[in-house]
Amino acid sequence: MARVVVDVMLKPEILDPQGQAVQRALPRLGFEGVSDVRQGKRFELEVADPVDEAALERVREMARTFLANTVIEDFHVRIEEVEAAR
Repeated sequence: MARVVVDVMLKPEILDPQGQAVQRALPRLGFEGVSDVRQGKRFELEVADPVDEAALERVREMARTFLANTVIEDFHVRIEEVEAAR
């Protein structure tokens, strides 16, 4: 079993009010030195079959058509190692 992760973020030119709210709150909470915050989404897909290029392309198509609004968001697909159950 493999895990494919899709990270979705607003495009850099799109205003991120949630990220700005977090950025403004951090100094009030004692966290200094953060110059920018962007908030995004993370989708973890557990895949039963081996993840080859065809499987990754299917996930990219999922991201393009359903997981991300490609007008205002970018996405990145990657394979993440799954730790064995202990």
